[in-house]
Amino acid sequence: MQTEYSAADIAAARSLQTYTYIYTSAATFWTYDYACSLHQELTFLIQSRWTKVKGLYILTRYTPFLLFIAHLYLNFVPDDNPNMCQTINNICSCFSLISVICAECFFIIRTYALWNNNKFVLAAMVIGFLAVIIASVGVLFTATAQAPFETSTILGITGCYQSAGSDELFVPFILLFALELGLISLTLVRAIQSWRIARSPLYSVLLKHNIFYYACGLLFSMVNIFTSLLLQYAYNGMLQDFQIIILAILATRMHLHLWHIDRQIHSSDANMLIPLTDVSSVGRTG
Repeated sequence: MQTEYSAADIAAARSLQTYTYIYTSAATFWTYDYACSLHQELTFLIQSRWTKVKGLYILTRYTPFLLFIAHLYLNFVPDDNPNMCQTINNICSCFSLISVICAECFFIIRTYALWNNNKFVLAAMVIGFLAVIIASVGVLFTATAQAPFETSTILGITGCYQSAGSDELFVPFILLFALELGLISLTLVRAIQSWRIARSPLYSVLLKHNIFYYACGLLFSMVNIFTSLLLQYAYNGMLQDFQIIILAILATRMHLHLWHIDRQIHSSDANMLIPLTDVSSVGRTG
């Protein structure tokens, strides 16, 4: 006897399949990026001295690995228990928060460096960053607790989604958008102020990295705001972790690039050395 499914059941199943494809693609992309940068990364991990920045790099680099394990388990292992779905989703949310916090910390440190270690700029960035973190955590876990998880009624479709009540999940992306808009504004103001006097090649690289990172963050945040508000089923969250993964890749890749440039400068001219293990010193241009 053939089972008939409603249009809503079919739409939900398709959204889960699309979400699984996107997450599998993201995991493949992250693995490919890791393999491509493995030699550079091993050189950095072995030859650089241990600092807080290096610890931040390791945390930023490998937290997405834990996020992938939890999410791929959720997407591929059959489980009809919505409570288990919510538990695993909360674990994934914790990993996502850790990853995005670490990635943003990289560029807060860099922006602080561009402003010649200005304490007022640092205080403003830290206060804004903490406010975004606290508000995002509150909204994220409150919305998740209130929004019920459902699984597909169609056999063979794994994974689960929040069917309703998760409209507030766009709020963390608005807050992140506002934070990165403020940070890119600080970077642009500093670039305008110092473009005639800055002589360090690392300073130029820092500016380009910051602007590109913040631009990507603003773009992805805007996309996630619209998908969270306008799409249903699993579609509304399909790009949320993708943004976090891209930001983590950009942060670690750019740090590797900056470190290797610093080594080249050091090997060619010791007088131009800027100790990258303390990124905050890069901002001193003269």
